[in-house]
Amino acid sequence: MSMSDSDSTSSYGSDYKNFRQSSRERLLHEMLRSSKTGDSKSTWKVLIMDKLTVKVMSYSCKMADITDEGVSLVEDIYRRRQPLPSMDAIYFIQPSRENVIMLLSDMAGKAPLYRKAFIFFSSPISRELVNHIKKDTTILPRIVALKEMNLEYFAIDSQGFITNNERALEELLGDEENTRKGVMCLNVMATRIATVFASLREFPMVRYRAAKSLDATTMTTFRDLIPTKLAAGVWDCIMKYKSLPGFPKTETCELLILDRSVDQIAPIIHEWTYDAICHDLLNLEGNKYVQEVPGKTGGPPEKKEVLLEDHDPVWLELRHAHIADASERLHEKMTNFISKNKAAQIQHGSRLMDGGELSTRDLQKMVQALPQYSEQIDKLSLHVEIAGKINGTIRELGLRELGQLEQDLVFGDAGMKDVIKFLTTKEDTTRENKLRLLMILAAIYPDKFEGEKGLNIMKLAKLPSEDMNAVHNLRLLGGSSDTKKSSTGTFSLKFDMHKKKRGARKDRTGEEETWQLSRFYPMIEELIEKLHKGELSKDEYPCLNDPSQTFHGTSQTAAVNHAPVSNPAQSKRTHKWARPRNSDDGYSSDSILRHASSDFKKMGQRIFVFIIGGATRSELRVCHKLTTKLKREVVLGSSSIDDPPQFITKLKMLTAHELSIDDLQI
Repeated sequence: MSMSDSDSTSSYGSDYKNFRQSSRERLLHEMLRSSKTGDSKSTWKVLIMDKLTVKVMSYSCKMADITDEGVSLVEDIYRRRQPLPSMDAIYFIQPSRENVIMLLSDMAGKAPLYRKAFIFFSSPISRELVNHIKKDTTILPRIVALKEMNLEYFAIDSQGFITNNERALEELLGDEENTRKGVMCLNVMATRIATVFASLREFPMVRYRAAKSLDATTMTTFRDLIPTKLAAGVWDCIMKYKSLPGFPKTETCELLILDRSVDQIAPIIHEWTYDAICHDLLNLEGNKYVQEVPGKTGGPPEKKEVLLEDHDPVWLELRHAHIADASERLHEKMTNFISKNKAAQIQHGSRLMDGGELSTRDLQKMVQALPQYSEQIDKLSLHVEIAGKINGTIRELGLRELGQLEQDLVFGDAGMKDVIKFLTTKEDTTRENKLRLLMILAAIYPDKFEGEKGLNIMKLAKLPSEDMNAVHNLRLLGGSSDTKKSSTGTFSLKFDMHKKKRGARKDRTGEEETWQLSRFYPMIEELIEKLHKGELSKDEYPCLNDPSQTFHGTSQTAAVNHAPVSNPAQSKRTHKWARPRNSDDGYSSDSILRHASSDFKKMGQRIFVFIIGGATRSELRVCHKLTTKLKREVVLGSSSIDDPPQFITKLKMLTAHELSIDDLQI
C-alpha cells in the first residue's frame, strides 16, 4: 500500500497546521495512538480498513507513520484473513451494513479473529446498526472503543480534498427524468463534506450558487438546484455535529458551494504551470511517474516508479511555477551543482573550460555518472527528465500557438475568424486539442454551435460526431437557462457585449510581472476575493445560515488581512515563448515559501470552496496563491480533481447511451 507524504514541512510556521496536517494528526493520534491503552499499550496491532478508508488514510499518512503508531499489519476487511487471536485490531471503516456484518463475523462467537477491537467509523453510524452490534453479547466484552471519527474525505493536497464522487457529473446531469441517482450522489457528498468540518471542529457560514431562473414563468429544474440541495444537505449533517465535544457554537469559517457552471473553461484550457501540465501531457496515473534511471553496471536503463508529492522539495518549489520558469530554475540548479562538484568538473573539464554551453540533459547525464548520487540530485535529475519531456511535447504538438489562441479567445482578443484560420492552417493539430479549442469557443459563443453552424464547424475541424457531444454537453453544466441569460450577469460567459469580440475574463489589474501564457485565471479567484472582502452578491450567492453577531468572517479579515503583502517581482530571464507580462502573483511555490513567516500563526478564518462536478489543478493553485495573499487558509474541495482528458471523457458520458465505449477515448 502506497502512503503519501505527511506534510512534515509546513510553510506556515511551526504552530500552524494546514488542512492535511490536521487530518493526519487525527488519524495517527486520535485514532491509532488512542488504542495504546491498558494491556494494549505495548502490543502490535492489525489495522483493518475498507476500499474507501484505505484511501482516506493513504492520502494523509505514510506507511511509516502508521507503523510508528504500533501497527504491524494492514488488512482489507473484505479479504480472507489469517486469525491472530493474540493481537488487537483497529477497524477504520465506513458505517455500512456490509461492514458491520463483516466486523461481527470477525469478532463474535467462540473463536474471534482478534483478541480485542478498537472500532472507528468514518462517518456517523445509524442507531439501527449500533443496536445490531449490541445485540451480540459475545462481541461486547471484546470491544474496547466504538467511535465516530467523522473523517471521510481524501486529503489530496495540503489545502485540497475530494469526496470521491467520480461519476458526479453523470449522476447529477445525465438524466433529467430520473433524479434518484443524483439525490443519492448529493447525500453521499454532503455527508463527506460535513465530516471535514466535524474533523477540523469548524462551524461554517454556508453560501451557495443560487438557482438561475429568468423569471417567475421559468420552471426551476433539479440541475438548477444542485448547489442549493447540497448546501441544505451539508447544513443538516453539520447540525448533527453541534453536540460533539469542542464543536463551536458560532461560525468559525466560510464555505462557498459552487458547480461547474461558474467556470466551464478552466477544466479544458491548457494550464501552463508545472503540476497541471505534468498531469495534462504525461498521462500520469494519479501522481505516479515512471522514470528511466541508469542501469546497474552499464546495463540498459531501468524503469522506476516515483511519486510527485510534497515530500519532494523540488516538486514543492516548482509545482505552481510556469513550465518555462521551472525549466530555467532546473537548469540553474544543475549548473550550480556541477560548479560546486570537483568530480563533475574533472569529468567534463574541457567543455566547461572552453565555455561550451551545456544543455540541461547534458548536465543531467554528468550528475548521474557521479559515484555519490545523493537523494537531492536524484530528485533534481527526475524533474530535468520530466521538464524535458514536457517541453518536447509542447514543441511537437505546437502548443505555444494553440495556448496563445486559447487565452486570446478567453480575453476577447480573438474570435471565430481566428479559430477558423487556425483549423485550416494547422491541420496536424491533434483531435483532442481541436476538441478543446472548440469547447472553449462554445463556452464563449454558444450560439455559434446551434444547428447547421455547429455541423459546419465540426466538418471544418474534421471531428467525429461523438466528440461534438462533449461540445454540446457543455450546455448541461450551465443549467437550463444559461445560454439565454442576459449578458450583463456578473459571471455570464457573454462578458462584454460592447467589444466586437466577446471575452469570458477581464485582465486582472494591480498585479506584478508574470509569464505571458499565465494570463488565464480560474473564475473562483474572483469569487474568493469577493467573498473575503464581503462583496459577493447575496442574491447570486445566498447564505443558508444567518451568521451570529460574533462571526467576523469579513469584518475581521478586512481589518487584519488587508495590509499590503510584500511580493517582489521575481527576476526572470526571458524565454522566447514565454515573455513576462503584467504580474507575478505568487503562483510559484517559492513565492509562497518566501512569504512564510510567523505571520501565518495569526492566519484569519479558513475559507472552504467546494465545486460540484470536478475541480482543476489551476483552481487548486489559486487556493495556494490566495492563502498567501489573504492570510487565510483557502481549502478547495470537490467531487473529484480532473485533468482535461478525464473531464472531456466525463462530459461525453452524459450522453453515453448514444456512444460505444471506444468512442469515449479522445
